[in-house]
Amino acid sequence: MIFRKMTISRVRGAALVAGLALCGSALSPVGAFAQAAAPSMPSELVPPSLSSAQVVRATLPNGLRVVIVPNKLAPVVTTEINYLVGSAEVPKGFPGTAHALEHMMFRGSKGLDKDQLAAVGTRLGGSYNADTTEDVTQYFYTAQARDLPVLLRIEALRMNGLTLSEADWNKERGAIEQEVSRDLSSPAYRYLEQLQAILFAGTPYEHDALGTRPSFDKTKAADLRAFYEKWYAPNNAILVIVGDVNPVTALQQVEDAFGGVPRKTLPARHKVSPVPPPAKTLTLATDYPIGFATLAFPMPGSSAADYATADILSDVLASQRGALYDLVPQGKALFAGFEYAPKKEAGFGLALAAFPKGGDAAKAMADMRGVLEAIRKNGVPADLVEAAKRREIAQMQFAANSVSGLASTWSTALAFQGLDAPGDLVAAYQAVTPEAVNKLAATLLNPAHAVSAVLTPESSGNPVSGKGFGGAESFASSPDKPVKLPDWAEKALLKLDKPEPTPQPYVSTLSNGIKLIVWPAHVSHTIQLSGQVRQTPSLQQPAGQDGVNDVTEALFSYGTTQYDRLAFQKALDDIPAWESAGSSFSLQVLTPDFAKGVALLADNELHPAFADKDFQVVRQQTAQAQAGELLSPDHLFNRAIKMAVLPPKDPTLREATPQSIMSVTRDDVQTYYKKVWRPDRTTIVVTGDVTPEKAQAVLEQAFGGWKADGPAPDIDLPAVPLSKASHAQVPDKSSVQDEVVLAETLGLTAAQPDHFMLQLGNEVLGGGLFSSRLYRDLRVKTGYVYTVGSAFEWGRTRGLYTVNYGADPDKVGKAQAAAVRDIKAMQSAPPSDDELALAKASLLRSIPLARASLDRIAAQYLHLTDLGLPLDNADRGALAYYNATGADVQAAFRQWIRPDDLASIVKGPAPSL
Repeated sequence: MIFRKMTISRVRGAALVAGLALCGSALSPVGAFAQAAAPSMPSELVPPSLSSAQVVRATLPNGLRVVIVPNKLAPVVTTEINYLVGSAEVPKGFPGTAHALEHMMFRGSKGLDKDQLAAVGTRLGGSYNADTTEDVTQYFYTAQARDLPVLLRIEALRMNGLTLSEADWNKERGAIEQEVSRDLSSPAYRYLEQLQAILFAGTPYEHDALGTRPSFDKTKAADLRAFYEKWYAPNNAILVIVGDVNPVTALQQVEDAFGGVPRKTLPARHKVSPVPPPAKTLTLATDYPIGFATLAFPMPGSSAADYATADILSDVLASQRGALYDLVPQGKALFAGFEYAPKKEAGFGLALAAFPKGGDAAKAMADMRGVLEAIRKNGVPADLVEAAKRREIAQMQFAANSVSGLASTWSTALAFQGLDAPGDLVAAYQAVTPEAVNKLAATLLNPAHAVSAVLTPESSGNPVSGKGFGGAESFASSPDKPVKLPDWAEKALLKLDKPEPTPQPYVSTLSNGIKLIVWPAHVSHTIQLSGQVRQTPSLQQPAGQDGVNDVTEALFSYGTTQYDRLAFQKALDDIPAWESAGSSFSLQVLTPDFAKGVALLADNELHPAFADKDFQVVRQQTAQAQAGELLSPDHLFNRAIKMAVLPPKDPTLREATPQSIMSVTRDDVQTYYKKVWRPDRTTIVVTGDVTPEKAQAVLEQAFGGWKADGPAPDIDLPAVPLSKASHAQVPDKSSVQDEVVLAETLGLTAAQPDHFMLQLGNEVLGGGLFSSRLYRDLRVKTGYVYTVGSAFEWGRTRGLYTVNYGADPDKVGKAQAAAVRDIKAMQSAPPSDDELALAKASLLRSIPLARASLDRIAAQYLHLTDLGLPLDNADRGALAYYNATGADVQAAFRQWIRPDDLASIVKGPAPSL
């Protein structure tokens, strides 16, 4: 899908950051090192992690507001510093100033130059990035909790002593202009950019935060310095710290790092008062597999008194029990929904209905208009309003299940919504009534102010979405020699401790063969379940039935033999719980309702309805979507990669067509389900507020009656021969840059110990991003590429090695030659001591970070189970990394990597080699 849920998101520099909204007051000044008072709305509905009950907050004498939220999920900490300024305050004619300054914050400061910052970032082993929105600019680090002083020192140096040299800006300007070109290649971005310009015409929101090439061309370092000096100040920032820290100690560390930074007198802020526009229609051609009819409406911002009512209205409009979504089971849309994108002073809502390539866009638009007009006149069902309120309030409980997610939640509430704590929204949601929702719908869903748009799929050679628009920033330069760290960083980071074993989960087997993995984590009163039925559709789909798996998977959302689609969704709403079923399934539920939620999940997973009327609709929709998919450049590119490295008759080259999908019968679906869905191929991971005994009892009760039929089939793909060099070109005539993948199959799998040495070497070569050889040699030194990386993909019976980069057509061959030279250099000599130390530090320090959210913990265990690896595989890898020598890495690359056999697959405007 081209649109993602427009709640608070981390998409920087683009219109999809509309969910990030800033409100005026954030934290009440209570004096330095003073703990906050009790929460403003005592309620058992407010989780402690989202109220002031367990939170330490202070305002330093220089005005820096600090919030420290303890979370014991993992020995990890996230820092988020929110500067209360964004693109809404930039000088007229320079829409990207805030975004450009965000980039330059990674170009060095007094006491920490850009090479040192890159080296420190690598040694931390964590994740660091930033985003710029209309109202707020954020900088966030996640690392081991013991490294909190290092993170704070970095942010304090950047707050007060940014270098901002003209030479550095001249280098970074090229990178940010390439980023603009990349994002402009996305039809989703171009649409939302136009939409924002119409809805917010004449206001500072008229331009999003990305910026334009012309504005960057005329921007000087002095312009960035002026913006920095005006707005980057402790009294214009909120620092949120979440993780396994002692709040008192952490607060003292904040004072030590930031106490000497002086406050500033802040300028007046621009006013944002948009006027609802007259109705307007847009049309855009895309290379998406399907088309979209959309209707956008002005809506309140997050600082508005009726924000909570607008949020509940958007939930009701998006509900799978709602009239808009009902277009899907009626066969009138491939997808239908509603998304809400609030900023501080204004926002917009977006209704959308998807139609197949070659389908009737006008009909999709008319159907959607009819639904929304009926809602505007007649209102929405009261029970959907109450369900939305329950779900919004219950969903808050899950914030503590991710260290970085909890930091984001607090930053959103304080910096973007003007709340004292995230839990303050509970009272606002509780106060929403059906009458208030209907009154707001009657006002907002006014066709006189709707911006309609049709995004039509065409085989026009336009760039494919997903290859641009959003994604990680690319800031730092890569040093080409050992870097001497500042004393404070060297003391904290240079010593490499021998890794300690990670606590292991509880593992058992249910009576029917289901593998159960339980990881208790009592950070919230919630329980999460993730499961997978191990299967290989390319081996298990009968001949002539390609696509039966896709149809089967889609039918799980249509209810069970006990509950039809609407009744099943109502049962989930009543708890409330979040559930999905299929070969991969999941459940999120509050602790008291664990058994109820599991019972519903099991009913869906074990007794799907597969009703004939639903089957007819789903089969038709699947075939229609596949017709467009087969012609999309993205699909053709991915298939070309497979064909370059796999033998001609490899099972994974099987491909569904509209014809094969339409030949599938309902009996085929039922037979396939009974054959493929087996308890002895199923793994379930339960994490959260639960004991192993409770999890085992509840799962046995719900899933224990599920029995396998016959012996388990062999579903391991055959091993593949070593691939040979080849070249393929996928036309994409209007692309500005080529997208390139160099790929080859490997003679080993993740079950072989040498794969650890390859992973360690890849951190040196291409996995370590700013510290990698490929980044240094293909971007920094030569400018051949904008982004470059390398990676291994592992399966039970196969391994794949890839290098990927984006380059102008005339530089593709040069970049490939440079990449091959770097790979061969890994074989001809061991990595330097400094490179090896950086790679080890990065990998070893990143291991705890993989356990900093319940989602990641579950995903890790499911992935290891799928590969047939032991659950302590990370510990085994840690010891291998710790003991490895440069010679070990060199030997592994010499034995297993074949640089002369790399296949080259290019998607772009013209043949390049």
